[in-house]
Amino acid sequence: MKALFVLGLVLLSVIAVQGKVFERCELARTLKRLGMDGYRGVSLANWMCLARWESSYNTRATNYNPGSQSTDYGIFQINSRYWCNDGKTPRAVNACGISCSVLLQDDITQAVECAKRVVRDPQGIRAWVAWRNHCQNQDLTSYVQGCGV
Repeated sequence: MKALFVLGLVLLSVIAVQGKVFERCELARTLKRLGMDGYRGVSLANWMCLARWESSYNTRATNYNPGSQSTDYGIFQINSRYWCNDGKTPRAVNACGISCSVLLQDDITQAVECAKRVVRDPQGIRAWVAWRNHCQNQDLTSYVQGCGV
């Protein structure tokens, strides 16, 4: 019985660290519901491609950038240098006015709001390197195909 309890705790900790990994169509429907399709001229397929290449649709994805001593957070890999406060990035701006930890939540509402803030800047969606490298000028129909969006 004790072994089952310990196994249960281990499984819970793995689930907590992993976070939510969206299925492709689940994310497409969620992003559409949250107003991302066509926001600032960016199609839903572009947002889906960006999320795929930034985080593989994982809400808990993080990536430390040693050069800038900043970290990218969440499904859109939003950077702590400019957009959120993680309490450890030097000279952070926090243009979204949020803690970076909210970008790691399974509920991506605040991550979407911050991503919208990012695309309102002059760079727009080009602010994301993964979008420039994998999505720009590509046929992105497969990212939303069969999702009913």
